[in-house]
Amino acid sequence: MAKKIETRMKMNLYNSPGRIWLVLMSFLCLTCSSKSTLEWEQLFNGKDLDNWQIKIKGYELHDNFGETFRVEDGILQVRYDQYKDGFNERYGHIFYEKPFSSYLIGVEYRFVGDQIKNNPGDWALRNNGIMLHGQDPETMGLDQDFPNSIEVQLLGGNGKEERSTANICTPGTQYVLDEEIVKEHCSNSSSKTFHGDQWVRVEVLVLKDSLIVHFVNGEEVMRYSGPQTDDGSLLKGGTISLQSESHPTDFRKVEIVNLEKYYKNPTDLRAVISSLLSEKRYTKE
Repeated sequence: MAKKIETRMKMNLYNSPGRIWLVLMSFLCLTCSSKSTLEWEQLFNGKDLDNWQIKIKGYELHDNFGETFRVEDGILQVRYDQYKDGFNERYGHIFYEKPFSSYLIGVEYRFVGDQIKNNPGDWALRNNGIMLHGQDPETMGLDQDFPNSIEVQLLGGNGKEERSTANICTPGTQYVLDEEIVKEHCSNSSSKTFHGDQWVRVEVLVLKDSLIVHFVNGEEVMRYSGPQTDDGSLLKGGTISLQSESHPTDFRKVEIVNLEKYYKNPTDLRAVISSLLSEKRYTKE
């Protein structure tokens, strides 16, 4: 799905918030010995899809065609066994009902089985995503492929080649890196490749339009700032959703620490983030 950079424009409009928090993060003590006492809120309760909304391309909001999204054995599953004619570009998203702006989200996932027939191609093999700062599903068109959002792209290895995860893709959006606006659709993180059906934990630190940092099994793999729509409007918050893109996927954890109440106090925010990041969280079978 990734393509070479088509356009990079010198960033001349975005200056204050991103730089402030980039400086802040550069001073964080990531090896602090204190353990986080903050509570994780479980967005996925392990029982049902209450508090979630489903939008699949070609279908009305709340129409969970083919039970694409379901819960079995405490796992949120993405499945296609009822797609009798194959995938046929029926891209889907399951949205948490409440928007967020500043937070740390943790997702544990794995890819299982085989990609369904009539799929989009090799780029969608073992491919899913966490969509952040997304648009309200109520505003999506009937045949819209993806919500406008910042996608933390989740990829699994194909058994042969290197294939990083927690990459960035930008449906209807762009972002700032090294003081330049990046319009490339997808860019790779520095993560290692995860082959097979192993569980992987991805965390994302999101501070409104100031800073976004990706972590894989406790290791930072990417950071950037200034998430914005293609017309340059900064994104300070939005929906969170997970995808269906033709490969069966399991999610056993979707959890969040809401940082909104700390955002306006840099001292408190720094202490909270330092505490959260002092612990390297990774998957355990």
